[in-house]
Amino acid sequence: MFEEHDLFILVSASFVQQVYDVTKYLKDHPGGDEVLLSAAGKDATDDFEDVGHSDSARDMLDQYYVGEIDISTIPTKTTYKPPNSNQDK
Repeated sequence: MFEEHDLFILVSASFVQQVYDVTKYLKDHPGGDEVLLSAAGKDATDDFEDVGHSDSARDMLDQYYVGEIDISTIPTKTTYKPPNSNQDK
């Protein structure tokens, strides 16, 4: 059904993240494919809202809708901790 190279973004609606497969929209996105690629696999809500999309752009999302993810099931972000640099001593 989905391919490894498919591009998914998340956009919040209440307490649910809506998932969209925007792979087929990459070449047609007015802001360029870089915008979508930078949001891949992430919560793109702020990016989507900050641009001020029109109602027709919001309606267009419907054709790319895949499903929903309950926000409470998404792991919290962790801070990267580099390995101990004293390993060689």
